[in-house]
Amino acid sequence: MGTITVRDAVYAFLADQGIDTIFGNPGSTELPMFRDMPPSIRYVLGLQEGVVAGMADGHAQATGLPALLNLHSSAGVGHALGNIHTAYRNRTPMVIVAGQQARSILPFEPFLFAERPTEFPQPFVKWAVEPARAEDVPLAIARAFHVAMQPPRGPVFVSVPVDDWDRPSTLLAPRRVSTRLDADPGLLTEAGAMLARAERPVIVAGSGVGRSGAGAALAHLASLHQAPVWAAPFAARETIDENHPLFAGFLPAAREPIVAALSGHDLVLVIGAPVFTWHVEGFGPAVPPGAALVLIDDDPDFAARVPQGLAITGDIPAAIERLTATRAPDRGPPAPRPSYPAPAGGSITSDLLIARLQALRPHGIAIAEEAPSSRPALHRHFRVGPGDTFHACASGGLGFALPAAAGLAVAGRPTLALIGDGSMMYSIQTLWSAARYALDLRVIVVNNCGYAALDQFGEQFGVQGAETALPGLDFCALAQGHGLPAARVSDPAGLDEALVALFARTGPSLLEVMVAR
Repeated sequence: MGTITVRDAVYAFLADQGIDTIFGNPGSTELPMFRDMPPSIRYVLGLQEGVVAGMADGHAQATGLPALLNLHSSAGVGHALGNIHTAYRNRTPMVIVAGQQARSILPFEPFLFAERPTEFPQPFVKWAVEPARAEDVPLAIARAFHVAMQPPRGPVFVSVPVDDWDRPSTLLAPRRVSTRLDADPGLLTEAGAMLARAERPVIVAGSGVGRSGAGAALAHLASLHQAPVWAAPFAARETIDENHPLFAGFLPAAREPIVAALSGHDLVLVIGAPVFTWHVEGFGPAVPPGAALVLIDDDPDFAARVPQGLAITGDIPAAIERLTATRAPDRGPPAPRPSYPAPAGGSITSDLLIARLQALRPHGIAIAEEAPSSRPALHRHFRVGPGDTFHACASGGLGFALPAAAGLAVAGRPTLALIGDGSMMYSIQTLWSAARYALDLRVIVVNNCGYAALDQFGEQFGVQGAETALPGLDFCALAQGHGLPAARVSDPAGLDEALVALFARTGPSLLEVMVAR
């Protein structure tokens, strides 16, 4: 066998970790990484760095493994930072390997070099390094994978000079690294006693429940205690089966409405979310006066900033299992969740679209959503159920959901992307990747011809006249130009037929739905 190179050692490590996919949009300083790339590795190309970052995020959420993202030095990293921020907020394990100019010319600030590369992606990576020596690159990438998987999970960053890949190295010794964080059993016993004593407990479930696959266990705990379950504000993942009789709905992102929704309960158990994510200024207590508060999450930062009560850091499924062993007193069932009438069909509204989508869509799919003005209708009429997963943008930055949907589909999940027209234009290039790799992806563009969500906020803040209209966008033409079949519907009488046809197709396709604003 010839000399082992840095590249050889890295690919051997990736094989040991079960990593077979690299997402990227390469530049010149990255190309040597791909010389003699093993046939077991597939390179998924996106046409813009933010797109490939979102694809890597979706793929990691689907597989539970760190995604490997390859970016071009500073310019490429800069383009990707919006979705790197989202991956950080999504708690998505992601290893970013970015190029750097050759070591010998770095003192001369060459073209396309990365200045202070480890500082640039901060604070939205957990760890960043440019190894001091070429032979340290494999070890740095190995450490990055383990750091990415340690709770709370998130993206990490490794800057690699272009000439490092061909330098001599050695294969890494096998290692096993535990990333489980067990909660204090004494505190869990205390939390269980509080739950048993409570007369009217309520549960608030966040993205951590979906990420850890704990939805069914949490629903069982809720049933034992007849505790209604609210989705935390801006929960970016599914929580429990939304058809469950104890699912209460979605908490708003404002202090006083949260307290009002939770009033009448004497224990608030928050699992997999901070207390709380607010979007607008508010005042007063965080939970109803007199109510006890317990937080359980694997992020110690959530615990550090809890405003009151008991905060426990640890593995979410294990903590729920411990609480399930607590003896539950007899309690009557809570009030049923309000139902909403079927929307009228005089025109296509967000409510009508979402209601018909829920009725006609296949189940057991991944749903990626970024249609802000349709989110209330989604909460009223859509139900994420068994086998479904739900993926939204925890950071609030647009341009995530469409590439994330592609990444979910790369992982083998049948996927639906529900995207607003404004959001769609942040990552339209994703459609090329969907066509190029024949992904099992359906895209619904909710076209209300503008940033309608901003109109709603304008009313709240008393602001009028902001430029929010987006006339003239033809998403069918854009999809066809990227290689996807596409159709448009504007008449309510044709909505059902268009939705059925969308899901009957094979391969990626797009439906543009003209929605009354």
